[in-house]
Amino acid sequence: MGGTAVAWSIADVARWSGVTSRALRHYDEIGLLPPAWIGSNGHRYYEEDGLLRLQQILLMRELGLGLREIAAVLDSQVDQVAVLREHHRRVLAERDRLDTLARTVGRTIAELEEGKDEDDMEKINRPQNLFEGFDASRYEDEARERWPREFEQARQVTGTLTAQDQERMQRETTAQMIRMSEFMAAGTPVADPAVQAETDAHYEGICRFWTPNAAAYKGLGQIYVDDPQFRSAYDKVAAGLAEYQRDAMAVYADARLS
Repeated sequence: MGGTAVAWSIADVARWSGVTSRALRHYDEIGLLPPAWIGSNGHRYYEEDGLLRLQQILLMRELGLGLREIAAVLDSQVDQVAVLREHHRRVLAERDRLDTLARTVGRTIAELEEGKDEDDMEKINRPQNLFEGFDASRYEDEARERWPREFEQARQVTGTLTAQDQERMQRETTAQMIRMSEFMAAGTPVADPAVQAETDAHYEGICRFWTPNAAAYKGLGQIYVDDPQFRSAYDKVAAGLAEYQRDAMAVYADARLS
């Protein structure tokens, strides 16, 4: 340890930052955020420079950088002011993208509410408007690091999709998020058959690209909550939707995949 520097436990850092202890340990394992020292009890402790480095990591993750790219930036010894200026530019660009995404979801909700025919089937007047503001490529680096085999499998499948296929799938994803938000707003328990039927549709959609087992499907649900970008996308539809989706996925995994 040495010196009189103040250090904080991994539990403290996790509580303050919102980053799980598991993620912090992963950051240590890949050399992205080593602790200042490890106690005799095996617990990690972080000093001020570690907290500052974590702040930079979180900022760059908010901007869509993958963990390898973040490590390269932090270890490059570049001008910190220049880096912050670039961060600021990207934050402003991301703000504009999220504003567009919020308008997209709001417009979709309005059209679904107003465009029902006699059979109560939902109609969208301008399907191309559903996809403004979405950027699926932002998650590729992290997916490649977490699930290399599954990522390659998904990449191969994606390469066979036509533009029409991709638009249809994006439309389905948007509609699923809205339906889940309606269940949540109505106070429907995640174990309710209707919610689980919607979760089954979500699982089948994932299986177009890779087939998660119970643990992997639960882990994916937790990523929706822990990852700032996924969580922001869900929260733009409805606050708390990421947790609701995660809990529904956990119930589904226990009942159908275990």
